[in-house]
Amino acid sequence: MAPSRLILAAILGLALNAQAQTGAATAPAFSTSGTLVVVPAFGEVKRANDEATVTFTVEEQDKDRAAATARVNQKMKQGTDILRRQDPQAELKTVNYYSYPVYPEVPENPARPLANPEARRIPIGWRVGQSLEMKTRNLAQLPKAAAAVQKVLGINGIDYHLSPELEKQLDDERIAATYRNLNQRIASIARAMGRSVNDAVIDTVDFEGSGNYAGERAVEAPAPMMMRAKRGDADDVPEPSFEPGETTLQMRLVGKVRFR
Repeated sequence: MAPSRLILAAILGLALNAQAQTGAATAPAFSTSGTLVVVPAFGEVKRANDEATVTFTVEEQDKDRAAATARVNQKMKQGTDILRRQDPQAELKTVNYYSYPVYPEVPENPARPLANPEARRIPIGWRVGQSLEMKTRNLAQLPKAAAAVQKVLGINGIDYHLSPELEKQLDDERIAATYRNLNQRIASIARAMGRSVNDAVIDTVDFEGSGNYAGERAVEAPAPMMMRAKRGDADDVPEPSFEPGETTLQMRLVGKVRFR
């Protein structure tokens, strides 16, 4: 090929390439006017628990039902008096009282059947018990109160949680945090679309976080912290180690945003 033709071909190739690049650079972007965007948002707040619910129990077994009942009643009265002295502001409530017969445990032996099968149906004693629930906000005094009452009552369970007043306060903070996250996400989406955040109009905000306005729970309740402890037999019971911990409240919302 002649040099002039080579030069001509090179010039033509450069021109075509430049034209292609110019066409790509000037290609119009997709229009986002009227676009509806569904935006999920999340919020979370944490706070130390300020209230506890403790369940104390006593149980006695005796051949005489009245004797077992009398000991339970006496120990529960003693335990209730101790708790009232230790924490006068605590709320006390009886949550359980039971009494049932205890039957003999007779192992099954086909080779040696019982001479009197009705014997296993005759109770050999009675088991009587009662539970007392204490709700308190005096968490600093709780270990001392628990140690004092464990002389007569056992601890069956403890649940640390937020008081209703504090939970209401945190609910306000949780809503604000979730809505703030929605605004942050809308701003990020607007920048990604090459739009001004001022062009975004919030159409719908679903604080249930379901997306279809159904009854999906958006709040995660904290799981109760349970523990068991036996009643102390000694006169002096060491104070138990309690850690109130903290509760995390979460919220999810779904917002619908339309760009002008």
